Amino acid sequence: MATKTITVTEEAYERLREMKREDESFTDTLLRITGGEQDLMKGFGAWKDSGLRDEVVEGREELAEDFEERQDELFGH
Repeated sequence: MATKTITVTEEAYERLREMKREDESFTDTLLRITGGEQDLMKGFGAWKDSGLRDEVVEGREELAEDFEERQDELFGH
């Protein structure tokens, strides 16, 4: 099989690495995510193990803390 070398940014590489499954090569991952399949259900759960949920929860907690601090500053609670 012929191969090509491509250049990607660190951000693009990290995103691809996060999508890569343990049993896949980067080529397998690219073929999977760029495949022509139109199965809408296939993507459900794709981000399950990406850590995205934890980041959202952490961000929400930080916003809540910031909101409380601002309320205290404004209203002296």
